[in-house]
Order: sequence, then structure tokens, then C-alpha cells
Amino acid sequence: NYMLGVGRADCTGPVAEIPLMGYANPDQVGGGLLMRLYSRAFIVADLDDSRRVVFVSADIGMVSQRLRLEVLKKLKDKYGELYRQDNVILSGTHTHSGPGGYFQYTLFWITSKGLIRPSLNALVNGIVKSIDIAHQNMKRGRLFINRGTVENSQINRSPFSYLKNPESERSRYSSNTDKEMVMLKMVDENGQELGLISWFAVHPVSMNNTNRLVNSDNMGYASYLFEQEKNKGMLPGEGSFVAAFASSNLGDVSPNTKGPFCINTGESCNNPQSTCPVGGATMCMAMGPGNDMFDSTRIIGQNIYVKAKELYEKASQEVTGPLSSAHQWVNMSDVSVELNATHTVKTCKPALGYSFAAGTIDGVGAFNFTQGSVDGDPFWDGIRDQLLGEPSNETKACHEPKPILFSTGEMTRPHPWHPDIVDIQIAAIGSLAIVAVPGEFTTMSGRRLREAVKKEFDSHGTPRMDVVIAGLCNVYTHYITTYEEYQAQRYEAASTIYGPHTLSAYIQLYRGLARAIATNTVQDLPRGPEPPLFNISNLTLVPGIAVDRVTKNNTFGDVLQEVKQQYREREVVEVTFVGANPRSSAENATEHNFLMVERYASTSDSWHVVQNDASWDTRFYWTKGLFGQSNATIEWHIPPGTEPGLYRIRYFGHYKKKLSDNRAISVPFEGTSSAFEITTL
Repeated sequence: NYMLGVGRADCTGPVAEIPLMGYANPDQVGGGLLMRLYSRAFIVADLDDSRRVVFVSADIGMVSQRLRLEVLKKLKDKYGELYRQDNVILSGTHTHSGPGGYFQYTLFWITSKGLIRPSLNALVNGIVKSIDIAHQNMKRGRLFINRGTVENSQINRSPFSYLKNPESERSRYSSNTDKEMVMLKMVDENGQELGLISWFAVHPVSMNNTNRLVNSDNMGYASYLFEQEKNKGMLPGEGSFVAAFASSNLGDVSPNTKGPFCINTGESCNNPQSTCPVGGATMCMAMGPGNDMFDSTRIIGQNIYVKAKELYEKASQEVTGPLSSAHQWVNMSDVSVELNATHTVKTCKPALGYSFAAGTIDGVGAFNFTQGSVDGDPFWDGIRDQLLGEPSNETKACHEPKPILFSTGEMTRPHPWHPDIVDIQIAAIGSLAIVAVPGEFTTMSGRRLREAVKKEFDSHGTPRMDVVIAGLCNVYTHYITTYEEYQAQRYEAASTIYGPHTLSAYIQLYRGLARAIATNTVQDLPRGPEPPLFNISNLTLVPGIAVDRVTKNNTFGDVLQEVKQQYREREVVEVTFVGANPRSSAENATEHNFLMVERYASTSDSWHVVQNDASWDTRFYWTKGLFGQSNATIEWHIPPGTEPGLYRIRYFGHYKKKLSDNRAISVPFEGTSSAFEITTL
């Protein structure tokens, strides 16, 4: 028996003109909205309230150190010592379609155009609000755990690296990905359902790097389906049941199950370099199971949801026992690892290898570097040396066999390019240990870490622990491959920034946390060196919001392209309005909704909302024109089973105008389509 609280809050932020975070493609800038992004918070407290654990899963690429530090500061101001760095886990789902710009380390500024305050604020406020809601709704309840296999939803995208792991180790596993989903179910003491957390390892990259619509990808779609199912009659984003689909050791795991093909010739490019005969690596892209990226997102999300629903309904193993949490800050660029009694190795200052720039089969790099690069290229070396300085001999030697592209640990202008100080954290809820990791562990790295933590618990009198990895927590440090995978220097290895012994260092450190929890000596763990908080307010290449304008015959919200009079299910309703920059709406209203689909009820002679902008079936596109003019196009993909009748679509925005004293204000406006009829076939 525990006290339980769940909460969900919008954290979408600006849906236009902000680079999306994930593929590191500077051209992939937001231009609308498919689904809203949410922060989902879960609080577990023991009955005498002596201890609490908070787990947050947010629909974002990853949690950055800046984001975490600002959230913790707000929680401290609000709740004192109740919610702290040791008992709050912040995890990102790893969607690649959320706004970027919430990082303080310079490397991440390159593709997301700096530190974008509105983007960061939306995340900080959304996460804190979800915790507030959970905090205010604590009630007595019970936890159940279940686990099962998800099929047809992942492939290993670096199988040649995986094969470098010892045969004796690989033979213990039936697959080169972890197919297991772990599910934690929450009910109150009367049996009323509160929510769930599911952990499953797959990249939310069903939406590819051509997408411009902000959305939560396959994991977010699974959350959407589960919440729609449990919050009957509610609009998306409403209702008390909260379903989080959180990330795990997804480093080398893709949802694009058809595998890699050359987009120009159609032949397979499943080779160690992921390269095509014509056009090289930039032509090699993995395809999902669907006929387009929307369809693939739906199929993978649906698979994950169906398995989660089954595990949820059958969950009978109760989680009981004490709560504890352990956290340390560690300087990851300087950890000594004892491999055995006679052999000690060290981690390195952070650096990225050549294959980092190659990208992956889920999103190719901007330059035609090939994956698996173990010798540098004089042209890029020259550019890098001028721009960024030659890596020191010590760093080069430490990272062998990685050819270094960016020696980020030796780059400090205008601020350090990569973190040195990293969070390591474990929270235990009875027999469930949540290992919060600061990045993307590959399949085998995750297996080794789970096994090591479990062994540590076993040998200190806490057997039968369920160990689950929560990915992309607290600070982003790219990838963590095994020592053997590191030798292949594909994308994941080139992005293992602290060198070949990164995994061994983490295993040693997390074993230390597990030991402290098992022996009840958490209070003796050293806190470690505190991470820096750089003094940056807003430093960005994203242009300011211009004054919105219309042509002389139009006003904001006017219909430019009208709907048809009649549609059938599965058809697409489309309407275009005179629009305004959506960033004004994001900065004026935390819970702004850009659109509604309404159905006419003749009995009450009134319109009722049936869909909003968080719905999977609606798409909001914003197109920027010249001289401050813009259009907003709304699509409604009529789902099968839609009730026949009379419908209309409404658009809500804010336009920015200058007053005579040169102050700018935002003025709300709306537009409405003509009514249209949906008929049966």
C-alpha cells in the first residue's frame, strides 16, 4: 500500500519556426501540429509519507541538464525539500518531433539555433504543472507489475555492431533487440484506475526528418490510445487517467521494421557502412511498416498499445516494500574503472567521432560521412582544426579507435560544448528498481547494466528485484555502447562521448548506488560535483516574432480555401484560413488550442466539440508567406465510425500588432469554416 498521485500537463511550446530536436537537421523546423506534447507525472509515497519517489515521462527528445536544474529549482521554491535531485526522475520519450532549443551546452545550439527561452519555459512549466497535479491528487492505492513481449515493432539498426559482442553473450538472448515491455499499473484503494507507466525500448522515429508537424511519435500515439480508451467521452489531453509510454535502452533500436533501403534505387543497404552504390550514405533510409510515416507511426503505436492493454488487464503481481532513491553527480570525463584486480582503465573528455555526422538509417547526416569510419578525412580535419582546434594527443589516444570530429570536451567557447558532470540515479519502489540513465544505452549495454544492478541487489540481501532502465533522463550524453560495439565506430559508437570504457564506468557507478540502496547506506553516498548553470538568458538565431499582416481585402481568420459540402468517412476535410504566427499563441496562452472540429446538435441548436488540436485525426499546418502574411491550413482525416451529421472546423490564433507607442500586443482572433455534411457510404 502506497499513496499515489498522477498528473498530466501540456508542454508543447512553440509549434512554428523552432528547429525540431532529434535528427540534428537544421532544415527541420516546426510548421504546425499533429499531436500535443505532454508531461506525465507519477508520485509514489509511503503511507507515513517519510519517503517519496517521482517519475516523470515527457514527450520530448531528451531531458537536458538545463531543463532538469530549472525544474528542480522551481520544485524547491514551491515544496522545500520534498522533491529533490535524488527522488525526482525526469525522462524523455525521445520523440524527434518536439521543439528544441532547451540546452545550455554549445554543441546542441548548432542544430537548434541556440537557447530558446519560450521552448525551455514551456517544458519547465509543463513538467512542474504535471507534478503539481499529481501532488494535489494523492490517494491510497496499490501498484501491480507485469511484463510481456512486443512483436513486429523494432529492428536493430546497427546489427553489425551488435555482432561484435562475444558469441557466448549473444547466445543467451533470442533477439538483437529487447522485446520486453515492463508495465507498472496504478489503482486506488477502491480499485479505481489511476494510470500506468510502460517501459519499452524503441526509437520514436516513425515520423522521419522530413516531418514539420510537432508530435509525440509512436510512443505518444500509444499514450493517446490508452488515455482515450480510459477517459471515455473526453477530448484528447483531458481526463484523469494518465498513461505514460517511457523510453528505455533504445540506442540501436529502430521502429522502421522494413529495414534500410536506397531511396533512389530501392535496393537494400543493410551493410556495415549503411551506404548505397549510387549517392552513398545519404540515400540509405529505413522504412516503417506503413505506406507513409503517419501510417507507420499509427501501426507501431497501436502494436505497443495493444500489448500494454493486455499486460495492464492481466497485471496481478503486486509491488510492495519500502521506497528509496539514490543519486550522485559524477565527472564522467574522469572516472577510473577497475576492470579486474590488476587492470584499471579511464573514461575520456567528451568527443564525437566521424560517424556522428553520418547519422543513422533513421535520419541521415547533413554531410556524406559514412558510418563505420575509422580514418579521418583531411578536408574535414582542416575545417575542424580552424574552427575548433586540434584534439589533444591525450584525447585522441583515450578515444582510440574513434577518429575525432569534434573534441567537444576541449571546446569551451562561448560555454562548454558538452557536459562533464552527469547524473546517475536509481529509485526503488519495493521490488522495482528504476535505473535512470543519462542517454541512449544500446540493447546489449542495457542488458549488461540491468544484470549488474540486479546482481548487486542479489548479493546484498535484496533478491528478485525487477530492474528497468528509464532512458534519456536528467542530462543528455548521447549514446552508450559496449566496449566491443565501440570498436566498430558506427553512429552509436561515435556518439559514445566519454570513450570506449563509458559503459564499464556506468556499471561501476550504478552498482555503487544499488549497493547503497540494498544496504540502506544512501545517506553516506558523496553528492559529487554540482553541475554548472550557465548565465544565458536567451541566445538564439531564431528570428523575433514579426508583426502579422493581411492583404487589404482580408482579416485574420478569413477562409481562403473553403471546405466541400459533403464528405464520407476516411476522406480528408481541408480548410485554409488567413493565419498568424502560432508562436504568438504559445507565448500568450499556456493551454492554447489551435482548432476544433464541432458537430451540430439539432435538439439543442448548438455546436459540440468532437476533436481538438491534440487529436491524431487533425493536422494544423502553418505556412509563412511574404511581408508578415501567413496561412493556416487545417485537415481533419475523418476516422471510420464517425457519426453522420453536420460539422464545422474552427481556427483560433493570435496576431501581433504594434501600437502607436511602439509596444507590441497580441490580439486573439478566430475563423470558422462553412458547415459540411458527413454522410454514410
